Order: sequence, then C-alpha cells, then structure tokens
Amino acid sequence: MKNQNTKSSNIQGITRLITDATIAIIDLVETMHKQVVHPPFLPSTPIQHLITKIAGTTFKSIRLSTRFIGNSTDKALGTLAPIFGKIQATDQVEALRSVLNGVIGDYLAKKENPLKINMQFRYQGKAFSLDSESMTKAYPSINGKIILMIHGSCMNDIQWTRNEHNHGEKLASELQRTVVYLHYNSGLHISTNGQEFNELLEKLVSNWPVTVEELVIISHSMGGLVSRSALYYGEQQESSWTYYLKKIIFLGTPHHGSPLEKTGNYLDVILEFSPYTKPFARLGKIRSAGVTDLRYGNLLDEDWKNQDRFKLQGDKRKHIPLSEEVENYSIAGVASKESSSRPSKLLNDKVVSLRSSLGMHKKNTKKLNFKKENTWIAYETNHSELLSNLKIYDKIKSWIA
Repeated sequence: MKNQNTKSSNIQGITRLITDATIAIIDLVETMHKQVVHPPFLPSTPIQHLITKIAGTTFKSIRLSTRFIGNSTDKALGTLAPIFGKIQATDQVEALRSVLNGVIGDYLAKKENPLKINMQFRYQGKAFSLDSESMTKAYPSINGKIILMIHGSCMNDIQWTRNEHNHGEKLASELQRTVVYLHYNSGLHISTNGQEFNELLEKLVSNWPVTVEELVIISHSMGGLVSRSALYYGEQQESSWTYYLKKIIFLGTPHHGSPLEKTGNYLDVILEFSPYTKPFARLGKIRSAGVTDLRYGNLLDEDWKNQDRFKLQGDKRKHIPLSEEVENYSIAGVASKESSSRPSKLLNDKVVSLRSSLGMHKKNTKKLNFKKENTWIAYETNHSELLSNLKIYDKIKSWIA
C-alpha cells in the first residue's frame, strides 16, 4: 500500500505541476499578445482595446478550464490509488525528483505538492525515524563517532555513490564510523534548510542509541552552506549537537557564491530592459530560492528577507566567519592541469570558482581564513568528480583520522 500511495502521490504531483505550468504559459502568451496589440510608447485605438478585451475573455476561459481539469484529475488520482500497481523507486526517479526540487523546490513546498522533498536523515537510501529503536534497526552496527554527509543542489544522498565509490561508506568501514546522510529540498532558502537541519541534528544526537563521541560533517557544494547555516543557528541557540561537532570538510562549496547564478541574475536584467522581451523575464525567475541564494552564498534569513531576490544588486550578506570551535577544511576542484599560475588565477571546477571554494575574497572583512594546511586543490577534477576522486578521499581520510 505504501508503494501504491507513493506512485499516486508522484502522479498527483506531476499533474498539479503541469496544471500550474500551463496557466503560467497562458499568462505569458497573454502578456505577449498585449505587447503586440498595444506597441510600447504608442497610443491605443478603440479597436485595439476591443481586441484585447475579447482575447482576455478567451484566456480567462482557458485558465478556468485548465484549473478545473487539473483539480478533477488530481482528486481522481487520489481516489484511484488502490488500483495502481507497485512502483519500484529507482535511482533515476530519485535523481529526477531531486533536480525538480532544486529548480522549483520552494514552489513545490508552497503548493504542498506531493513531489516536494521533506528533510530527513537516511541510510542506504531509506529514511529512519529519530528515535533510538528506529536508528538501531536502521544500522547493522552503530557507534558514537558519526559522519554526516550533506549533498549539494539538485542532488540527493544516493548520489554520494559515484563510479562505485562513496566517501562516506569507505570512511565508515576503514575508520570505524557510523555514516548518516541528510536528504533535503535544495530549492528552499539555505537558511530555511539550515534551521531545520539544526533542529533535526538536535533530535539525532539526543536519541542516538549509544553515547555520541564526535560529529564530522562532509559537505558537497550547497551542502556546505547549509551546514554553516545550521552551525550558526545551532551556536546561537546553544544546541547540544554543536559541542560534539569536531570537523567540517567542504567539497567545492561556493562560500562566496557561484558565477553561474550571477550570470542568471544578469539575464533577468537584460530581459527586463526591453518591453518586447520583458514577458520572458519570468522564465528566468522560475529558479528557486535555493538557487538564487547561491549568487553570493546567503546563510541567514536577513540575507534575503524583504528583498527582491531577482533584482540586480551587490553582496549584502552578513559576514559569518568560520566557527572557532570547529576545525574547518576545504577542497577545491580545478578542471585544468596543475600549472605555475597562482591559485587565484586558476579556473574553476566548471561550477564553483577556486577562490569561492577556498573562502578567498577581495575584501579582507569577508575572507574566511582557512588554515593553509586545511585546504587542498584537486586538479583535473570537475564539480561532480569531487565525489569520486580517490586522492580526495585519501585527503579526507587523513584529516579525519
């Protein structure tokens, strides 16, 4: 029955998404129609107004029909749940859902769409409840040294396994640790995920079946920002889990933002400039709050509240230094080969720049100041290969051990 309900929920979620997307496209077409019938900077005639009125009635009718059909289908699918066969949850299905949440996860959450991802701790792709009995059942063996694996944007916990290698599993085996994976909706604001991560960690530590000895976080990309946000809120609230946290290892984390999101922001501005292309600007604004947080690496609520996140503006983040109570390590990927060039002049891992990964900044007040011995550059390694590079694994292992 659980698998049947899962299949029903997924189809319902897709139906709602298609319905909402269709209405959004209708809005776009109507706006373009108005731009054509009423050219910018020119007066409109009575005939033009009549054409717009008639067209408006048609567009309204289409919207009503779309909503009716969409809602009816959604309810019908819920009623027909018992007839659905069993669904096999594949890695591909998980990956697709994670990408969808990364791009429009805040929208899915707002609409309570069944496709939204709820934050949870998982092991071997399965969620477990945060009570002692459930955690004991989830793990064949368990100890007090915990490694937390935090994935990046548009990804999930299963994707830590790449090319038959998983940093977390191998570390758990070779260093006698217990590995826990966080699964979260990367389309939500980083600070929203940070605060929820803080709350879940408190429950995890409080109910862990054996005495907790230490926590180590290994985070990839956006996961590093979520971890820093959680630690900030945890220290502000004096959460008990922060006292067990010994080390955070960042893999390709955009501490000062990603150039790709900065490019997306400029695209918004360019499209908004002309009245003829302005309707298309809304297409650039489909990207989630989590994605726009990556422009500069927002960590806190105040970094984005009461602001238009699509407006072109400078870095207004509150600077959050690295915690002095934790050992912080950072590994940056560089797609090019090692050369004699200064690190600051090297290229990036095709997603995050070297300077951002290592916490460098042109303003001294924003530098993160990682210890030199706590940073490492992985040459000929792109952003996703940070998860499978065996030299990176060896470096992580040496830092933890």
